[in-house]
Amino acid sequence: MEWIRPVGHLVLHALVPLLAARLFWPQRWRWAFAVMLLTMLVDLDHLLADPVYAPGRCSIGFHPLHRFPMLAVYAGLLAWPPLRVLGLGLCIHMLLDAFDCVVM
Repeated sequence: MEWIRPVGHLVLHALVPLLAARLFWPQRWRWAFAVMLLTMLVDLDHLLADPVYAPGRCSIGFHPLHRFPMLAVYAGLLAWPPLRVLGLGLCIHMLLDAFDCVVM
């Protein structure tokens, strides 16, 4: 049953952006959802870690794109309408990662 948390985490990384896209961009939800899914690329910074995947490691504060100064940048994107969907996707991603840290 060790697989439940990581699989649930990945499902939430798709489900929460989908719900946000439907709620905040109902006319363009597919576009908003696609942009927010692309924010998953922020996890490429995991490739810099050794080991790349450690089930008990908290991403927040550890990986370069998951550090607190970057979190402030992502939140700042919410203030600029052209980048708001990108900022929301990144903020959702970081909040879900933080939640995963709490659940561990």
